[in-house]
Amino acid sequence: MDLTLPPAPRLRPPRHSLLQSLLHDYLFWILLLLLAGLSLADPAQIRTYPGLVDWPTMATLTGLLMLTKGVELSGFLRHAGVLLLARMKSERSLALLLVCATALLATLLTNDVALFVVVPLTLGLQPARATGNRPTVPGGLPVIRLIIFEALAANAGSTLTPIGNPQNLYLWQQSHGSFLAFCTAMLPVALLLLGILLLMTACLFSGRPNPPTSTPAQAASAVDRPMLLSCLALYLPFLVLTDLHHAPAALAAVLAIFLVLHRRVLAQVDWPLLLVFLLMFVDLRLVAAAAPVRALVAGLDLGQAPHLYLAAIAASQVISNVPATILLAQYTHDWRTLAWGANVGGAGLAIGSLANIIALRMAPQRRAWLVFHGYAVPYLLLTGALAYAWLALR
Repeated sequence: MDLTLPPAPRLRPPRHSLLQSLLHDYLFWILLLLLAGLSLADPAQIRTYPGLVDWPTMATLTGLLMLTKGVELSGFLRHAGVLLLARMKSERSLALLLVCATALLATLLTNDVALFVVVPLTLGLQPARATGNRPTVPGGLPVIRLIIFEALAANAGSTLTPIGNPQNLYLWQQSHGSFLAFCTAMLPVALLLLGILLLMTACLFSGRPNPPTSTPAQAASAVDRPMLLSCLALYLPFLVLTDLHHAPAALAAVLAIFLVLHRRVLAQVDWPLLLVFLLMFVDLRLVAAAAPVRALVAGLDLGQAPHLYLAAIAASQVISNVPATILLAQYTHDWRTLAWGANVGGAGLAIGSLANIIALRMAPQRRAWLVFHGYAVPYLLLTGALAYAWLALR
């Protein structure tokens, strides 16, 4: 199995990168236009906009983006990943490894970072020429299917921890609970999502052996150890300070250290994503306060956990799970049920989660978008029904 990896992306000048990202970020422009319309409709509300932003969540998200980007750019994950892949002897074992690795990285480093690491590794498994519309590695591994399963694994793995995905991070701040308390509340649904996915992986990937593997030269490529060690050293203190509700102070410390030691990491942080989240908080809280929306939501009876759970899944299929979480959180204090619904709702339609879109945009063929739903929709129906039964019986 040829494990040659694509070259690491070159750094772009930060100003150009930010401008280019914003020009192609349709969600940013939709939210910006919505904000402009809401401002014109009620200019008196403009002075309240800063108060609509959840600043502790923004501080925590910013710090996590810096630290996880540093770990990613250190090269350690690619180095470790290619060595592990070289040891896999069958299609099924290789698929299970990549699914588990994606879930683990999503639990610890957020779901988007997991996909930015694992999907390029997966694409590096393709031969120089893929036959037909079903790209495979030698031995027959279907790359498109594997990328789809990695997207589902990113959603499943990120469900467990408050730092796994943006909706969990926001709800963790809203719950005012500890890191451990959040993980305990999410453990049942996380085990359900990952358990079903691993079962599907074992059934849908063959156990036939792969050809003998060879370790590529890239596996011995240098790892930026100072960057890796400094990010790992900062990670736990940052989480502890955040858990103690000192997120702004934690962010200030991380930012000061990165300005001195790792400025190139700051150039690669997804700053447009932070702008999108700022706009989400303002837009969705303004929309949630509108009388027609409040009347509509009142008819859903979100005080009942099963209703809230189903509403979160349904809303995720229409506007994605992060906006759905921010919107529905204005009408309930039951953060646990909302988190269950939003995380389960990451499957189904591709729009259900940003992780799905990230993975599918990196897929080598457009047909991946169609194939995705052939696996993700049944997965949502099964996991959604089982989680609903749990909520109804507890």
